[in-house]
Amino acid sequence: MENNRNYFVAIALSVLILVAWQYFYVNPRMEKDRIAAEKAQQTQQVQPQQGGQQAAPGQALPGGAVPGESRDQAVAKSARVAIDTPALSGSINLTGARFDDLKLKGYHETVDPKSPVITLFSPAETADGYFTEIGYIGSDATGSVPGPQTVWTLSGGDKLTPATPVTLTYTNDKGVTFARTISVDENYMFQVVDSIKNDSAAPVSLSSYGRVTRFNKPTTPSIYVLHEGFIGVAGDNGLQEVGYSKVEDSQPIEPGKSTGGWLGITDKYWAATIVPPQETPFDIRFSHFADGRPRYQSDYKSDAITVAPGQSAEVKNLVFAGAKEVPVVDNYEVAYSIPNFDKLIDWGWFYFITKPMFKMMDFFFRLFGNFGIAILITTIVVKLIFFPLANKQYASMANMKKVQPKMEELKKKFGDDRMGLQQAMMQLYKDEKINPLAGCWPILIQIPVFFALYKVIYITIEMRHAPFFGWIRDLSAPDPTTIVNLFGLLPFDGPAFLHLGVWPIIMGVTMFLQMRMNPTPPDPTQAMLFTWMPLVFTFMLASFPAGLVIYWAWNNTLSITQQSIIMKRQGVKIELFDNLKGLFTKRPKPAE
Repeated sequence: MENNRNYFVAIALSVLILVAWQYFYVNPRMEKDRIAAEKAQQTQQVQPQQGGQQAAPGQALPGGAVPGESRDQAVAKSARVAIDTPALSGSINLTGARFDDLKLKGYHETVDPKSPVITLFSPAETADGYFTEIGYIGSDATGSVPGPQTVWTLSGGDKLTPATPVTLTYTNDKGVTFARTISVDENYMFQVVDSIKNDSAAPVSLSSYGRVTRFNKPTTPSIYVLHEGFIGVAGDNGLQEVGYSKVEDSQPIEPGKSTGGWLGITDKYWAATIVPPQETPFDIRFSHFADGRPRYQSDYKSDAITVAPGQSAEVKNLVFAGAKEVPVVDNYEVAYSIPNFDKLIDWGWFYFITKPMFKMMDFFFRLFGNFGIAILITTIVVKLIFFPLANKQYASMANMKKVQPKMEELKKKFGDDRMGLQQAMMQLYKDEKINPLAGCWPILIQIPVFFALYKVIYITIEMRHAPFFGWIRDLSAPDPTTIVNLFGLLPFDGPAFLHLGVWPIIMGVTMFLQMRMNPTPPDPTQAMLFTWMPLVFTFMLASFPAGLVIYWAWNNTLSITQQSIIMKRQGVKIELFDNLKGLFTKRPKPAE
C-alpha cells in the first residue's frame, strides 16, 4: 500500500503544479494576448497598398486595412471570379490571382445552425486580412512577372466549381505569356497550374513563389497540447512547427532547401497550406514583418527554371484552404503524394496511439451516430485491452496489502536502521514473490493512452459542435451548466472561476469513490492530498472539453467496477464502504 500511496502523492503534486502553471502563467498570458490583439485591431494605422512593385516571397507589400472599411466593401472593389463548391464559397481576386475571399459552408461560428459560417480568408484591406498567393520572381530580362499587383484576365470559365475550372492569362512586355488554370475539388484542395510560354527572342529565367499571409493571429492562444502557427514539411528536414511568438522575437526561420514538402499556417481546426512543385528544390521561410503593417507569413521560393525561346514550361502548385477533417487530409496525402501531410493535424508525440484511437472512435461514431457514445465505447475497448495489466496492478496491490503486517513488524524491529530495514524488506519481497514495482508499470503504460484520447477530443474538428445528450451540444466545449445558478434554474451567470457544471461534478464524485477504494494513508499530509485531490480535479476539469470530462467520469466508473472484481478475486477487502463510513464517524484519538 505504500507504493500506492506514493503514486497518489505523485499525481497530486503533478496536478498542483499543472494547476498553478495554468492559473499563474497560461491564463494571464492568454488574457494579455487577447487584450493586445483587440487593441492592435482598434488602433492600427496602415498605409494604402503601393503599386508597380515586384514582390519577393518574403516581401509582402505594405498594405492593409482602410479604417472603417468592411469586408464586403473590400471584396466589392476589385474584379473577381466566383468560387462555389459543396464546401466553399467566395472568390478569387484577379489582382494578384489571390485567394482572399473564402468561407466554409459546412461550419458555423457557434452550435446554432443559423449563426454565420466560418470565414477563412479575407482581403488584405480588412482588419482580419488572410490570403494565399502564388507568383514569380524574375529579372529585367524576363520583364514583369505575375506578382501582387498583376491584373489577370479571365479567359476561360466564369465561375470556379468542381466541374468548371477557370483560366487566367497575363502577357508581359517581353512577350512571355502566363496561362493559369485553377481547379478545385469538392472539399478544400485547389490546383494551380501555370503554363509559361516564351515568345521572346531570348531565354527567360524565373523562380516561382507562394505565400500564406495573415495580418493577425488567434486572439486566444492555444494551450500547450496544440500547435497553432507556422507549419510545414521541409523535405528531409521533416516536420516544422513554429509558433507566432518565436518569429516575432527573432529573424525569419528557414529550415533549409527542400525537394518535396509543403508549408502554411494552421489554426486549431482550419489551415491554409501550399504544396510547391515537388520536383524543383525550394526554400521555406516563416516570418513576421513589422514594416508597414505587421503580418505573419509562411512562404517558399523555388530554384529558377529557364524557358527557351519558343518553348513552354509548366509549374503546378496545390493550395489547401479549409477544415482539417481527418479523412480528407489523409486522402490528400495519398492522392497527391504529399509527404507527411497528415501531420497538418497535430497528433502529438503519441501519434502511433492518437491517430489509431481517433480511427476507432470515428468507427463507432459512424456506427452509432453520436461521438459521445463513441467515447464511451472506446473507453470500454481500452479498458479491455489493458485488463491483463490492470489485473497485475491490483494483484500486486493485494499482495502488498497481505504482507503489510509483516512490514510493520520489520519497521518496529529495525527502528532507525534504514539500511537494515531496506534489506529485510527486499528479502521479504523475494520470499513472498512480490515485485513492488509491478503496480506502477500498468499505470505508466496507460498514461500515454489517456493523453492520446485527450488530444483526439481536443484537436479533431470532428468533435467540434458534436452533441451528446441533454444539455451537451458541443463535446469540444466545457459543460455549459454551472452550480452557481443551480444549473440554469436562476436567471444569471456566475463568475467564470466558479463555473462548475454537472459533468465535472459527476466526474469528481466518481474520482472520490475510486480513491476511497483504498485505505486512507496514515500520514496526515498524504491523507489531506488523498481527500482534496478529487475536488482539485473537479474544478480543474470544469473548463476542459465536455467530451474529456465524460470520458474521465465513465473511466472512473469502469475502474471502480474493475478494481472491485479483481480485488474480490484476490481475496482482498474492498475499503470503499468502510472509508465512506469513516467520513461520518469520529475517529478515536491516539493514545498518549
